[in-house]
Amino acid sequence: MTTRVAPGIVVEAHRLVDAARQAFAREPRPRALLADCARRLDQPLRVALAGSLKAGKSTLLNSLVGQDIAPTDATECTRVVTWYRNGPTPSVTAYAPDGATANVVVRRGGGAHGLTFDLERLNWNAPGPREVDHLEVEWPAAALTHTTIIDTPGTSSLSREVSRRTARLLTPDDEEAEASVSVPGADAVVYLLRRLDATDIGFLERIGSGTAARQGASGLSGPLGVVGVVSRADEIGAGRIDALHSARDVASRFATELERTGLCQAVIPVAGLLAFAAETLRQQEFTAFQALASVPVDELTAAMLSADRFARPDIPLPVAPELRAQLAERFGMFGIRMAVTLIRLGVRDSATLAAELTSRSGVDELRSVLDVQFGQRADQLKAHSALTALARVLTAYPGTSADQLLPRVRTLLADVHGFAELRLLGRLRTDELTLPPADLAELHRLIGGSGIAPHLRLGLPPNAGPEAQRAQAVAAVRKWRERARHPMADQLTTLACLTAARSAEGTLSMLPPAPEMRMGRR
Repeated sequence: MTTRVAPGIVVEAHRLVDAARQAFAREPRPRALLADCARRLDQPLRVALAGSLKAGKSTLLNSLVGQDIAPTDATECTRVVTWYRNGPTPSVTAYAPDGATANVVVRRGGGAHGLTFDLERLNWNAPGPREVDHLEVEWPAAALTHTTIIDTPGTSSLSREVSRRTARLLTPDDEEAEASVSVPGADAVVYLLRRLDATDIGFLERIGSGTAARQGASGLSGPLGVVGVVSRADEIGAGRIDALHSARDVASRFATELERTGLCQAVIPVAGLLAFAAETLRQQEFTAFQALASVPVDELTAAMLSADRFARPDIPLPVAPELRAQLAERFGMFGIRMAVTLIRLGVRDSATLAAELTSRSGVDELRSVLDVQFGQRADQLKAHSALTALARVLTAYPGTSADQLLPRVRTLLADVHGFAELRLLGRLRTDELTLPPADLAELHRLIGGSGIAPHLRLGLPPNAGPEAQRAQAVAAVRKWRERARHPMADQLTTLACLTAARSAEGTLSMLPPAPEMRMGRR
């Protein structure tokens, strides 16, 4: 069960945004920006999927949602920002830069991912031709109830304008003139990597605090939550059965590099194609895997040297060539090998196979990380986005009665403890902290790296009673305050220890008072 933080910071953010809206009631541009600030506080958390071209963003979206709702072919609809929200019935709407709208026809064809959005013949609700600024998809999906997912174009597209669409959403300061202030559209980011190069590092720095720090805008960073994904992980091992082990080694190297910079809170390897295929496994496909499992190992290995060879009609296998081609397209060679191996090891039904493949794809681990890092802190992330946007507006449009709000906004951005925890989570495994590994692990847990429920922070079992939790929390407060006072501790380590102590104090405040305290109040 997901634990949510107290909504106090959201209430305070609402109060400040409402006060600013009154001050800018006659200013169209800031009024529109502030209206968006107010809306996003009441809406589901906005999580953007970003990464280079063909990183597998749309495939990962489909696997996270568990439905085929995002086109994965290289059509025009993958070149614009697309918002996926929960809705009663499926619908897709195109928006022009001036706000005009048009209904989009959804088509399903053959192949592994047959869904496409037809943007060729749009009937706008206003006269004249228009370009598509972004798409909004409403779909009845449980995964979208508390989260809006934003699918973005590749950051390394050959078209500069296509890449800029993602930059405008996540790093608007780099794209907009100062006279036309804009704000980030996402509260958190999942960044997909196939390799780690200067382009990825540079964009992650722009998403985070790098841009704001260079501009001297303290506290005006981008989204606090950033999780890295080594995407298309099954391809790293060339589709071998040990491909995900190779991908985990790569993810570990990526994590080491990214943790030194504090740009990501976690890096997870995921085989998105396998994850989605497993979520939508059909009985016909399970039967085909059973038939392939009956083929002698050497014969099947020879037939699976490549996807083209596997689908050739002249290769004698007990599955029709057309179905083999479909399996290769939907599961990849790694997925086929994994499915056949699991059946040989004793899997006897499609539901069990789907669960095993899903687990081995890495998507379950990613969902868990997203829940801990994003879901449980949704109110904090949304409030941070709204307060950051409010600070940008107040800085860009001075000279009104709203000027008096800016010091309070900056104070909240700097002092709210949940924000401090999120910032520290991103830097915890950097070389900057002079703490032994055991203390780093405890610090990570105490500031909510494994979940924000009191027993998770304190490293206790779920059934631990209030007395045990209280004793552990008191001990943690003492330990980390003592660590902070160590004469050899540098400034960053001291700050990290004080953050841990404050987290322990916050956990202590959530527990019922001790019996002797209750008696003393009578």
